[in-house]
Amino acid sequence: MNNDARDMNRDPLTGAPGSHPVGVGVGGTGGAVAGAAVGSLFGPIGTLIGGAIGTVAGAAAGKGVAERVDPTGEVEYWRGEHTNRPYVDRQYDYDTDYAPAYTYGNSVRSQYGDRRWDDSLESDVRSGWETAKGGSRLKWEQAKDAVRDAFDRSDRTYRTYADTDRYYADQYRSADYYKADYDYENDYRPAYRYGTYARANYADREWDDRLESDLERNWETSRGTSRMTWADARSAVRDAWHRVERKLPGDADGDGR
Repeated sequence: MNNDARDMNRDPLTGAPGSHPVGVGVGGTGGAVAGAAVGSLFGPIGTLIGGAIGTVAGAAAGKGVAERVDPTGEVEYWRGEHTNRPYVDRQYDYDTDYAPAYTYGNSVRSQYGDRRWDDSLESDVRSGWETAKGGSRLKWEQAKDAVRDAFDRSDRTYRTYADTDRYYADQYRSADYYKADYDYENDYRPAYRYGTYARANYADREWDDRLESDLERNWETSRGTSRMTWADARSAVRDAWHRVERKLPGDADGDGR
């Protein structure tokens, strides 16, 4: 994994390490149910409702990089989030008992690709829990909600970035900010993913001078292979930010605000 990919393990706005998941592999970005329901109406971007996404490594990588969600980043995410989940039994320890379940759910999403969680997949996942659990004391019935939670979060991340990638791969050359000096895979795609990530994870913020200053400050550590300076990337980042807003309910006039 290159240094650029590792840098993206930091929160793009605060710079805090490990705040959001990022990962990379060598090869060719309670609310999950609500997110899935809205997603059926609004497409992959709709799955953002009720659950944030993580950063996919390779958001800054070019062709030939297979993207994965970093297990370490996910463990840290769930360390802070798991206490909000109704299925957590306080007699069990996070590191010993629940972290293996979240790690397993994340790895299952990577292993099974585009498969949706259904009875067939759950049967496969259940049969693998005894091997994957390590020192966890949780039986499958106690662990399955955490496994599913992690699976759904990873699935949300993959599908959201895939939607962004497909859309802008066809659109970016027609944008008024397009410059032929830059290509899509290495330069523009990281900017679009950065804007998508920021809007998904900071839904309570508006695009204003303060937000733009935060994004500019962290572009250097989030851009990976992109050769664009912030001055060149800004419009693409903002475009993706507002596209997420336009896709979400509540934006009646479609202006992204």
